[in-house]
Amino acid sequence: MSTGEPGEAHLHVDDLAPAWRLGLVLPKKQARRSVTRSLMRHQAREAFRRHAPGVRAIGRHGAEVDGWVVRLRAPFDRKLFPSAASDALHAAVRLELDELWARLSGAQA
Repeated sequence: MSTGEPGEAHLHVDDLAPAWRLGLVLPKKQARRSVTRSLMRHQAREAFRRHAPGVRAIGRHGAEVDGWVVRLRAPFDRKLFPSAASDALHAAVRLELDELWARLSGAQA
């Protein structure tokens, strides 16, 4: 493993990211298994990276919004998704997040 050349500039992930924030509310009451909440957390962050640059949201008081909160309001049925690693759960979470971002970007047009 190399530490690089002296004087070589290193970029940090935080330097590349815009000044947006993402809050996640994933209560145990709605997603009992920690692996399910973790999957949703990863999916939400990835959806944020994909969609946030194309969305410009204006808040109630006319100022531009610098962050979003994603909140799980309804549980995912464990009978439909018996495994948190299932492709069906991955697809369902991704589809729902993409629909939410599409609605947000469509509302400002």
